[in-house]
Amino acid sequence: MATPSPRPLRIRFFKTEAGNEPVREWLLKLPIGEKKSIGADILTVQWAWPLGKPLVDSLGRGLWEVRSSLGNRIARVFFIMVDEEIILLHGIIKKSQKAPRQELDLARKRQSTYLRTN
Repeated sequence: MATPSPRPLRIRFFKTEAGNEPVREWLLKLPIGEKKSIGADILTVQWAWPLGKPLVDSLGRGLWEVRSSLGNRIARVFFIMVDEEIILLHGIIKKSQKAPRQELDLARKRQSTYLRTN
């Protein structure tokens, strides 16, 4: 019988070569209520992984998104799972039905960078 993963799963913020943590910096700029809502959703993922819609959706090739409803706004935090750790890659406030291509491309670039360097 497989040993269950420790809970909560560990969270790691993606770091750029310059040492910046884009998701942490993005979160710090949000209003306190939105930070709490996104944080609660990420905490749910930490404790209940694997999850599906409506909270989590697969974007293919190992990229996932946490889908947070913020009243009249919608936030997405893109992440990957590596060795039972949640790696937060990119966060956005959605302004349209689909996440903009450049935002997904940036998340995939960070995914590739993380997997290549860790």
